[in-house]
Amino acid sequence: MADRLALDNVLYEKKNGIAYVTLNRPKVLNALDTPTWIDLRKAFLDAKEDGAVHGAILTGAGDKAFIAGADIGELAHADAYEAEESSRFGQEVLSLVENLGKPVIAA
Repeated sequence: MADRLALDNVLYEKKNGIAYVTLNRPKVLNALDTPTWIDLRKAFLDAKEDGAVHGAILTGAGDKAFIAGADIGELAHADAYEAEESSRFGQEVLSLVENLGKPVIAA
């Protein structure tokens, strides 16, 4: 596995057996939109599948917020079906993090 993974909204790096996952949308307080959820999923799948990774640290860029929650700007334009699909995908990603099989620290 690569030491770095190219993602748009998440910085991902592996050093000394630790996967560092950093939400990188500080201008919107690291709000979670669909592209960010997709990036998080890619990062945590990589961490899960890499036997050299023994744990992960999840953090947010900037000094104002770790994660502000859902991106309200995106949700404002979603219909009921899209909102439900987005919610289910977010839960899938959170389940991946929760059941990574390796320690995950949110810092």
